[in-house]
Amino acid sequence: MKTYIKFIIYIFLKSFLNIFLIMMGLVLILNLLSELDFFKDLKVSSYFPLYLSFLNSFSLIFEMFPFIFLISTQFFFLSFFKNNEIQVFKYSGLKNFSIIKIISFVTFLMGILIILIYYNLSSGFKNHYLNIKSKYTADDKYLAVITNNGLWIKDRVDGKSLIINSSKIEKNYLIDTFISEFDENFQIIRGIQSDKINILENEWILEDANIFINNSVTKQKNLKIISNFNYKRIQSLYSNLSSLSIPELFELKKNYKLLGYSTVEVDVQIQKLASYPLFFLLMTIFSSIIMYNSKNLKSSSIKISIGLFSSVIIYYINNFFYVLGNTERISLLISVWLPLLIFFMINLTMLRRINEK
Repeated sequence: MKTYIKFIIYIFLKSFLNIFLIMMGLVLILNLLSELDFFKDLKVSSYFPLYLSFLNSFSLIFEMFPFIFLISTQFFFLSFFKNNEIQVFKYSGLKNFSIIKIISFVTFLMGILIILIYYNLSSGFKNHYLNIKSKYTADDKYLAVITNNGLWIKDRVDGKSLIINSSKIEKNYLIDTFISEFDENFQIIRGIQSDKINILENEWILEDANIFINNSVTKQKNLKIISNFNYKRIQSLYSNLSSLSIPELFELKKNYKLLGYSTVEVDVQIQKLASYPLFFLLMTIFSSIIMYNSKNLKSSSIKISIGLFSSVIIYYINNFFYVLGNTERISLLISVWLPLLIFFMINLTMLRRINEK
């Protein structure tokens, strides 16, 4: 590898690491303030909020990587402009496009590593964070998970515990469900079987229910029970998909299919992760173009502000398309890849005369 390539890569990685550590510090502090406010009335050790802040910070930083790459690229070029090293490279025959190509290649490789290593690590931390945090909320009494054996719900109502297992969901109905009801000492009170349960509201309606008490069975056409869960709450079981690693996302997708759940949100998350290395790459190229086009501006803060303002617009346009994909207003592939295609075309157009800058 040529010396100038090693030098460019070193400066770029140094800029990236500095911005990453600064962002991590800011996120950690903001998280800590939030955790301290949450635990202000609870008796926990002094280090506990800091520990939770640390666990949650990695997941939040993952969402900020597009900005981190953009700002890192800006500071990379600012250091070159300051020392006039860009002109030295230019006199040596190294064109502007070649510099962009080098850091873009590094960005793409880093993007792949971030998805394969960092994301899976951060999702594990996030999952651990949510499990710990749930013990200090009212929701700890309630639990709902999806496995290859169907939907399992642990509920607690009026001092009674309910263990619910359903094989499938169709619209707002649980299909082929068995409910075990226990008292406060976890002694069985009764078992209830129903082929179809309306869960639209918190008052469930069990159609043609078979009620098992001791060794006797009775039938009731429309049995009503109260639950802390309804259709909307069950639908949002895994709204925080960032707590699932890539293998867990594929496992969840398989279980959703077995249960009859829509897999759209999981598919969007998987496609989003697959597109991220390209997104990081485009952000790096875009930031480079901005820096070359604004290098005559004396104020560094103006250059950074232009980049940040543009990137925020890009970020929210991306999220807007993700929402359209999640709500099935547009197809999954269009929601994830069309914004990147447009972004690519914009970068391609702006790159045409980059060597003249």
